[in-house]
Amino acid sequence: MDPKPVYTAADAPRELEAPGEYPFTRGPYRDMYRGRPWTIRQYAGFASAEESNERYRYLLAAGQTGLSIAFDLPTQLGYDSDDPRALGEVGRTGVAIDSLADMRVLLDGIPLDTVSTSMTINAPASLLLLLYELVAEEQGVASAELRGTVQNDILKEYVARGNYIFPPRPSMRLTTDLFAYCAERIPRWNTISISGYHIREAGSSAVQELAFTLANGIAYCAAAVEAGLSPDEFGTRLSFFFNAHNDFFVEVAKFRAARRLWARIMKERFGATNPKALALRFHAQTGGSTLTAQQPENNIVRVAIQAFAAVCGGTQSLHTNGFDEALALPTQHSATLALRTQQVLAAEAGATNTADPLGGSYYVEALTDELEAGAWELIGRVDELGGAVAAIEAGFVQEEIEQSAFEWQQQVEHGERVIVGVNKYAEDAAERVELHRIDPAAERRQLERTARVRAERDADAAAAALDAVREAARVETNLLPPMRGALRALCTVGEICEVLRAEWGMYDQVRLRP
Repeated sequence: MDPKPVYTAADAPRELEAPGEYPFTRGPYRDMYRGRPWTIRQYAGFASAEESNERYRYLLAAGQTGLSIAFDLPTQLGYDSDDPRALGEVGRTGVAIDSLADMRVLLDGIPLDTVSTSMTINAPASLLLLLYELVAEEQGVASAELRGTVQNDILKEYVARGNYIFPPRPSMRLTTDLFAYCAERIPRWNTISISGYHIREAGSSAVQELAFTLANGIAYCAAAVEAGLSPDEFGTRLSFFFNAHNDFFVEVAKFRAARRLWARIMKERFGATNPKALALRFHAQTGGSTLTAQQPENNIVRVAIQAFAAVCGGTQSLHTNGFDEALALPTQHSATLALRTQQVLAAEAGATNTADPLGGSYYVEALTDELEAGAWELIGRVDELGGAVAAIEAGFVQEEIEQSAFEWQQQVEHGERVIVGVNKYAEDAAERVELHRIDPAAERRQLERTARVRAERDADAAAAALDAVREAARVETNLLPPMRGALRALCTVGEICEVLRAEWGMYDQVRLRP
C-alpha cells in the first residue's frame, strides 16, 4: 500500500453505521469495551503438564482473564511423547498431552465453570477438546457450562504452518463433526478459530491475510451446510484469529474490513439472518515474526503498538508476545511484562472509553475500503479455482504467500523497509537477556506417566474402544462420540490418530514446479 500525503473527506465518502449494526465495521457490539474490556488471554504452555499448570495459575493470579493453551509439536501432529518421532521435541514449543491423565494434571485447580479457555490445536483438535470435556465432567462441571475456543482450522495448516496429519477432505470431516458435537453437547464453545495469524506469519500481506482467512471460512461454512447444519446456528460459534503487525493504521483498518467482509459473506452467500452469525468476532496476537533477536528490548515497543492496533480495531481477546520470544520461550518476567502491557492499555490508555475510536478518520476509512476491495478481488480468484480447498490443493494460496514473503525480505535486504536494530541503528554488542530453560527432567516425567497409563488401564477395553473409532472412520457417522469413549478408556492421542492414519492415510504436500 502506498499512502497519499494527505486524506480528505473525498477519500472516505461512506456513511458509517453505529457499532453493533450490520455490517459491523465499527465493532460487533454496541458498547464494545465500555461494558467489559477484551479478554486478556496470554498463550502459554511448555514442558509437561505440571510446569504449564503452574504458569497458568500464576497468570490467572496476576490478572489474566482467560487461558490459552499451547501444545508441543508431537501433540499437534498426533504423536505420543514416547513415539520415536517425538524425540527431542517433547514439551519444547508447548505442553505435551498424551492422555486423560495429562489433561487432569494440566487443569488441576483451575475452575472450568468460570474460566474461558482457548486451545491452539488443529489436526487432533477434537481429541483435545474431548479431553477437556472429560476433565470438566470429573470436576462436576456440565458440558453446557464450558466456555472457550478450539482452533480447529486445518486449512491454514496446509497453507502456512505444516502441522497437518490427514488429507484435506477427511480433515474437513473432523472439523464439521466437531461443529455438530458441540452444537449438541457444548453449545457455548467456539468450534473454530479461523486463523489469519499464521498466514501473516508465513509472509502474507494484510490483504492476503484477510482474503485467504475468509476464503477458508467460506469453505468451512459450505462444509457445515453440506453436513446439514444451519448457518444461523453454527455461525454464532465461529471465531477468527488475526495477526497484529507493526503498521498501526493498516492493522486497525484490516480488522474493521474483516467484519464488513464477513457480514456480507454470511448474509449473501449463506443466507444467514441471525445478527450473531453475521458479526465477526476475533482474537488477536501480536506479530511473532516481527520480533527481533537483535536488540530484543525493542520488541516491547513493537508489542505495545501492535496490541493497541488490535484494541483500536475492536478485538474480543488478545495475546501479547514476550519480548524475548525471538530467542526462546518467554520467561516468567517477560510473560508478566506482556500481561502488564495489556493491563496498561485497558486501565490507562483510554482504550475502553469509546467504541471504534478511529472511526471517521479519513485515512482509516480509506484504508478500510482499500483493504476490503483488495480482499474481495483475491477471494474471487480463489472462487474461480473452486474454493479454498481446491486452491490449496493446486498450490495457489501457498505460492501467493511465498511471493509476498520474498518481496518483503528483498525490501529488508535492500534497506527499503527499516527494521530498527537489524538493518538500521544496529549495534555491535549484543544485549544480554535471561532466557527460559526447560527442565530436562520434564520429558522423562512425561514418558513415565504415559507408560503408567498404558500399564494400568484395562487393555481389552482400550482395544475395543480403538476398534469402535476404526469402524466409525469407515462410515458416515460423527467420530467424536467413539473417540470420547476411547479417551475415557485411557487410549492415547497418538493411538487414536494412528487408527485414523491407517484408514485415511497421511497428507504429503509436494508440489512439482516446472
